[in-house]
Amino acid sequence: MNRWKISFFLLAGLIAAAIAAVIVLIGSSAESGPLPKMKATDPSDHVLTVTATKEDFEGIANTYIKKAVKGEPLPVTMEVGEDVVLFSEMTVFSYTLPVIMHFDPIVREDGNLILKQSSMEIGQLNLQPETVLKVLRDSVKLPPWMIVRPKEEELFIDLSKIPVSGDLQIKAKTFNLADDEIILEIYIPKE
Repeated sequence: MNRWKISFFLLAGLIAAAIAAVIVLIGSSAESGPLPKMKATDPSDHVLTVTATKEDFEGIANTYIKKAVKGEPLPVTMEVGEDVVLFSEMTVFSYTLPVIMHFDPIVREDGNLILKQSSMEIGQLNLQPETVLKVLRDSVKLPPWMIVRPKEEELFIDLSKIPVSGDLQIKAKTFNLADDEIILEIYIPKE
């Protein structure tokens, strides 16, 4: 066999393997597991209320994402403006495509955050948000406090799992991007 035929078969094999990998990723279940329960705070705990700006929250979030991946390349970066935007990359057929996901923040009753997907861009591809979130969940190593929920088209931010020194616990109280007002409560256990 000449070199041309060998190269052709090798290239065809690589393309077939890439297609199979994409099918497996896309075909994986979109089912989301149950959300973790926020651990109860003691009514006698001290509460420190912190008001932050969008810029402050963005810096804090990106710092904790960087700490969680321990020197590995950042899987996502967050930008907080009119909405919350996550930037990532996805490699398909040896092409790296930028992934930009827009979310609207919702403060849950338990003090955690839900980022509800409002739109997304992935290169020039037109994919369903659920599909992009499935691929993100299955292929990007996110910090354990960021839980991707493809079926619900949302990202759950478990503030109780963010590793803060001591037994401190963080809860969101207000997340108003229009007025640049983010209020967090930090619970400090009474000893």
